[in-house]
Amino acid sequence: MSLLFGILCRPHMKLGKLYFGALSTLIQAIIKQSIISFKALINNLDEQNMDRSDLKLVLAVREQGSLAGAALSLDVAPPVVTKRLAALEARLGQKLFQRTTRRVSATAEGETLCERAIVLLQGFEALEAELQERKAEPTGLIRLAATFGFGRLWLGPALASFQAQYPRIEIQLQLTEQLPDLAADGYDGAIWLWSVDSRQAAQWVSRRLARNQRVLVAAPAYLKQHELPANPEALTDHACLIVRENGNAAGQRFDIWTLQKARAKLPIRVRVSGPLSSNSGELVRDWCTAGHGIMLRSLWDIAPQLATGELVRVLPAYAMPDADIHWLAPYRAEPPRRIRLLIDFLVTQFAAAPWETKLSPSVQATSAPPN
Repeated sequence: MSLLFGILCRPHMKLGKLYFGALSTLIQAIIKQSIISFKALINNLDEQNMDRSDLKLVLAVREQGSLAGAALSLDVAPPVVTKRLAALEARLGQKLFQRTTRRVSATAEGETLCERAIVLLQGFEALEAELQERKAEPTGLIRLAATFGFGRLWLGPALASFQAQYPRIEIQLQLTEQLPDLAADGYDGAIWLWSVDSRQAAQWVSRRLARNQRVLVAAPAYLKQHELPANPEALTDHACLIVRENGNAAGQRFDIWTLQKARAKLPIRVRVSGPLSSNSGELVRDWCTAGHGIMLRSLWDIAPQLATGELVRVLPAYAMPDADIHWLAPYRAEPPRRIRLLIDFLVTQFAAAPWETKLSPSVQATSAPPN
């Protein structure tokens, strides 16, 4: 390198072909030697059976900037560090550190080794932690929130099965119609059916557990007395049963139903009305099965009634979008194992939308054909 520096610093030299040829040859030789040196170090790393103590040693020396400091951080005597480092350099055939009276600094090969050492040690630690976690039986408390209907009909039985599989895990399920502030209220997660406020969503992680639709249904008795609606706009001529649940967000209109046909680009918004409404979905479902009107309800809630024929689909080509079932949770860089196990369990339980398996093709076809 000193020779190259000297050549470059002589601007008065005639720049002939001989000069450029010598300069090119010299640069190529330097690059080639650097590549050979780097490859030799990498090969030695693979061949010399280095262990974790060697990796920790070189990192300690680089971090402390002295052999004495490295010995103190490793809790060994200074001669031990000196001897081990010399032996390591001899085995690798590379000088890893430059020693002066004031400081010990890493060579290019030493820096390469240290960077690889960091990655390798982190990998060792992650592997050990994972193996220890797998070995230990999962324990601890899981606090969850969910809506009343889905929580009682589907989530509750699933959580009981999960807890039976992992008996040292304790589960607390809070049923509510208003999504709590999960982090502030100490919840590990929520199983939720509606889209959430964008401000909240930015603070949470979300994962879809199952697809779901809200569909129009009515009792056969009602449809015998009233003409089937030919399109969503015709719902204005019918007694519609309105569910006033899921809190009371600003601007929320329970009497406006948003319906979308499969593969349609835009949804249709219909303002409906009727003599009966309630904040209880179960009560509105009872009114519907008794023949008092048309209801918009999630498939998971009315699957048994559709299967038995107590209720039938109305305008089956249309459904209300944004009704999928999601896992919501405060952001964590690394959730506890019990939480990860629960999420995987719920995905397995609900991915196939088990409520849809209760519906037979004959039930789906009993309502009016789509327009």
